[in-house]
Amino acid sequence: MALQISPEVRAIMRRSAAELEPYDPGFSPVEVNLSANENTYGMPEAVRWAINDALSQTALNRYPVPLADKLRQKLADWHGVDPSQVCVGNGGDELLFNLFLAFGGPGRTLLNSTPTFSVYSIYAGLVDTPIVNVERDPETFAPNQDELLRLAPQSNIVVLTSPNNPTGDIVDKDFVDRLCRACPGIVLLDEAYGEFAPTGSTCEPLLASHPNLVVLHTLSKAFAFAGGRLGYVLADPSVVGALAAVRQPYTVDVLVQAAAEVIVDHRHDFLPTIGQIKSERERLLEGLGRLSDLGVKAWPSCSNFVCVRVPDAPHVWTSLRDDHSILVRNFSATPGLHNCLRITVGTPAENDRVLAALRTILQED
Repeated sequence: MALQISPEVRAIMRRSAAELEPYDPGFSPVEVNLSANENTYGMPEAVRWAINDALSQTALNRYPVPLADKLRQKLADWHGVDPSQVCVGNGGDELLFNLFLAFGGPGRTLLNSTPTFSVYSIYAGLVDTPIVNVERDPETFAPNQDELLRLAPQSNIVVLTSPNNPTGDIVDKDFVDRLCRACPGIVLLDEAYGEFAPTGSTCEPLLASHPNLVVLHTLSKAFAFAGGRLGYVLADPSVVGALAAVRQPYTVDVLVQAAAEVIVDHRHDFLPTIGQIKSERERLLEGLGRLSDLGVKAWPSCSNFVCVRVPDAPHVWTSLRDDHSILVRNFSATPGLHNCLRITVGTPAENDRVLAALRTILQED
């Protein structure tokens, strides 16, 4: 059920909040949901049973450990940092909001590389942070490095996503190094989809030399924990302290902490699925390439989704949903993404189904 804000309530809201609408991810009841970049393979069975066992032993009558110390230690061991450099949150979204709450605000600028994840601009606007958007290359979606470096010295927060959502490209580590040197404030590297990128793509090695760098991760994507909502950042201890200062207490509940600890312990059990998703991504891109005679263009991707331009994307999106029971994400109204859809890489059967449906729709048209 869609939520609405009446004019009377909107009139008494904070101005930056009144300009927003309740978030609607565009979900619909379909047989194949490839719209949210979830891991459609689900949990490995052994991991799921281990989670079930951990949850059954979790006390529910006590508040959770506020900063999830045991989980932070496990994450720190995984990434080779000190626990003081780790902050966990109720999904990456909470950590993003806290970052803008701590480091943004009136007169403090966000430098953004668009098109990208829309939540950055939403959260920045919610805390009255001015936004400077630097458009990516319209053909390749590569970030405009020269312009970002030129504007970084006047920016308080710079955000880059690698792989970028929804275009799937990764950023160059040397560029991030220069960006951290140029920016007097925070540089956020959102690596929510980093497990699907080539080995060595992460910017984590730069943390040791740049105390203003923040690297965001999540268990929602590669580790099939979207329903649990567990994100975390790696950063300088002082930055982690700032994020802890503005966070709401007990945002990561005891059940999520227990399940996340199991996932971290069993993270290697996800490697076969991650490998299959990467393999299916290339097969999906090959299939989309065979539709080029029908006006389809697909960009290379280092993530678990692909960005595709099709003729009359709104019609194709509607037909996929209504006639073929397939849901993908429609980005055709986003500046720079005219007629673009984002398709999550699913199972082989799901990918075959979306390819067949696209061919049928475009041939009919």
